[in-house]
Order: sequence, then structure tokens, then C-alpha cells
Amino acid sequence: MNTPEKGFYYHYKHDPAGAFNTYAYEVMGVGHHTEEEGTKFVVYRPLYEEAFVYRNGKMFDVRPLEMFMESVTKDGKTFPRFTKISDPELIARLAELRDKMY
Repeated sequence: MNTPEKGFYYHYKHDPAGAFNTYAYEVMGVGHHTEEEGTKFVVYRPLYEEAFVYRNGKMFDVRPLEMFMESVTKDGKTFPRFTKISDPELIARLAELRDKMY
């Protein structure tokens, strides 16, 4: 299975008409479960203050790799759960925000 590159991503719930950082995340990498060989997790952190893990200690989110990489179907449309952000200007804004938050 493919693994996500480090960088910034939007979750499918991101609303392009809303704030630029809502449901924006920074993927830190992929980790392995220490007791269950072969179980991989994506380690990432939110870039919006309303996120549960941010409010509770600025921790990281983890999600099974398979779930992170899968597509979801909503209202009859199928799309990736997470989409890598490639716009250099937006990446710069998110990096600046990350530096302020963390």
C-alpha cells in the first residue's frame, strides 16, 4: 500500500469557501504499532485550534494507514479522504500557521 508523503493535506470535510485552515493537517510520517507487526498508522496534526487533540495538549492524531489512504463516498460522490495540498502559497500560509500553533 502507498504511504502519504510528509506535507499538508485537507480532509474531505474541508470547505473551500471557509477558512483556509479548517480540516487542514500536517502529515508527520507513518508509524508502526509496537505490538502488532504490520499495523501502520499515519501520524499527523491539525492546523485548526478547534481540533480535539490540539485543545487537549497539542497532541498528534493517528489513523490507520489504510483508512487514511481510502476514498469515501458522500452524497453519491467518491473522493479521497485526504488530499495533498500542492499550492505553494497555501503551503506557505499553513507552515506559518503551524509555526505559531506549535
